[in-house]
Amino acid sequence: MAERSFKSEVKHLRLGEGDTFTGEGILAITKALLENGVGYVGGYQGAPISHLMDVLSDAEELLDELGVRFEANASEAAAAAMLAASVHYPIRGAVTFKGPVGVNVASDALANLASSGVNGGALIIVGEDYGEGSSIMQERTHGFAMKSQFWLMDPRPNLPSIVDSVKNGFELSEASNTPVMLMVRIRCCHVTGSYKTKDNLVPKLSVKEALANPKRDFARVVLPPMSYAHEIDKVKNRWPAAEKFIVENKLNEIFGPTTSKIGIITQGGMYNGVIRALQRLGLADINGNCKIPLYNLNVTYPLVQDEFLSFCENKEAVIVVEEGQPEFIEQNLSSFLYRSKSSVALHGKDIFPMAGEYTGQIMLESLTSFIKMTLPDILPSQIRSPNTTPPQIPNLTETVPIRPPSFCTGCPERPIFAAMKLVEKDLGKHQITGDIGCHLFASLPPFEIGGSTMGYGLGPASNAAFDGGGERRAISILGDGGFWHNGLSSSIGNMVFNKSDSVALIVDNYYSAATGGQDVMSSRAENNSKSTQNPISNALKGVGVEWIRQIDHTYDVKKVKEVLNEALTTEYDGPKVIVASSECMLNRQRREKPIRNNNITAGVRTEIPRFGVDEDICTGDHACIRLSGCPSLSLKKLDDPLRDDPIASIDHTCVGCGNCGEVADAAILCPSFYQADVIHNPSGFEILLSNIQKSLIRTFQNRRQKKRLNFIGA
Repeated sequence: MAERSFKSEVKHLRLGEGDTFTGEGILAITKALLENGVGYVGGYQGAPISHLMDVLSDAEELLDELGVRFEANASEAAAAAMLAASVHYPIRGAVTFKGPVGVNVASDALANLASSGVNGGALIIVGEDYGEGSSIMQERTHGFAMKSQFWLMDPRPNLPSIVDSVKNGFELSEASNTPVMLMVRIRCCHVTGSYKTKDNLVPKLSVKEALANPKRDFARVVLPPMSYAHEIDKVKNRWPAAEKFIVENKLNEIFGPTTSKIGIITQGGMYNGVIRALQRLGLADINGNCKIPLYNLNVTYPLVQDEFLSFCENKEAVIVVEEGQPEFIEQNLSSFLYRSKSSVALHGKDIFPMAGEYTGQIMLESLTSFIKMTLPDILPSQIRSPNTTPPQIPNLTETVPIRPPSFCTGCPERPIFAAMKLVEKDLGKHQITGDIGCHLFASLPPFEIGGSTMGYGLGPASNAAFDGGGERRAISILGDGGFWHNGLSSSIGNMVFNKSDSVALIVDNYYSAATGGQDVMSSRAENNSKSTQNPISNALKGVGVEWIRQIDHTYDVKKVKEVLNEALTTEYDGPKVIVASSECMLNRQRREKPIRNNNITAGVRTEIPRFGVDEDICTGDHACIRLSGCPSLSLKKLDDPLRDDPIASIDHTCVGCGNCGEVADAAILCPSFYQADVIHNPSGFEILLSNIQKSLIRTFQNRRQKKRLNFIGA
């Protein structure tokens, strides 16, 4: 990353035998990879696993010492293809990306990897962000694991379990010659805790050593007839080997009493929620000791039939806690019971919701219903009554306001969409598609621009059906991160090949901002280990785009509006691409604020621009807010009985980007915006000048005050 340092996190990676690591789950995974002799690591950033990539990117000195190859891949597909190194060589490799969208992008490479199998341990760490904390469509990775025969691990959300899952994942992969997916949920990645560390291990075989002694194995190539043999090998050899390893190493866990009429089967990632619900019912203590047998699946695929049936012995009913749909685990377990002619009643989605996140309240209500139905006597008397509802978790929606995602204060993308609104006013509405990235927030008020998104870098491609020579040209939006990920070939290349007459707007904020501010090829920053400063316009020319317009200051709303008008009205028949560039304000502030604060502390003269609204001039029509939507631009009620409507007001969070004033100027709104430069550590002349100005202002104010009529009450 260019503007954010992870040096403190890198220090954790050097902890040795017996030291204590304290931090987040995703950072513990990063450390665990090094403790288990990983030979190479790759991936593509995205919530909730970005920190794994970011920390390793800052730890290249340590990785070089250990002989570990690290690569920040161009896409999830490139990352998954990197695991080919483990196909022929006994090298442990790991890649990471966001799931399931990352799995979808990587599906070609992953399917081939699963077919050929691996000699070295291959671990795919998938950030599974199902639920209300997610920024993507609601799907699960489980189905892909079943389809391609990956083994899927879902560890309990505590640091020792998470770290053990890395070790177990590598060993399970090697024991069964099969890649393993390690699914880490949002709560798993961000859970905090501690564990006793081990020394980092040098890989048993490094990629450099493998390169010096290359190997080939025709049987691993995914071509007929080998591909047919791979399918048989999965079922006859790899699957039984995986089940054997799971059972012998007790990867799945059983908690609670050995005998009971009922039991609970849960995904590992749901364990904390289940225990918390049982605690609220008086059926578990703070240490997790529970009064109901609990079968915790740290490996959710493959499921082990004998292990499950053993858990069900002498029970009348069990319930499966499986978040999301389809109910893959429940279906699999029900087939086990059916084939064994078991009389155990299996519950799951008949009590739990079919879809949606299993929040604390849902977990509590569903488990209470199951226990009341099957073993009510175990519940406390006050809950046991059929008419008693479970304890209610406070409804925070009544006190916490809804906060949809939005552009940051000062975001350089905001003026782009203000200009698009002004163009829309002049030329009418256009067919507009969005893309994955910060710019997708423009689909929300106040802009309401862009009505769909089909995938990272696919904005222009998703508008291809509308390139039919209609009355108005279609507009598609693409970010610089999406451009380098997939957009150059799948979107821009598609436009050139098909001689598209539409308009593509590439938002270039110098980073892959939506995933955390990582550098991309067009980043302006110096990066010693990556190739940056490769202009997007050069890549566009390279694939045949002839009509290109570069905007280097997006806050110039008039300029952006003019270029958009030109693109939409020009007689040029072919792809028209606008590259609108300004640095991400969040990264800019990360870089400039420390420098500015140090200068102020050191007594260096420092100017900080601030903007405001003149209360006497503002008319209160709020058009500026509707065209800007900046979080620092809000409403203020005046203490004036003659003015009922609140006026616009700029609060202390303003970063001085000037967008509000530019918008007001471009839209020919009221001239109520002003800029005031706050000067820290002014020179002696500036202090003298300021004192003179204040004296003059006081003089004129006093003269005006003397001319006013004063009404003295009785």
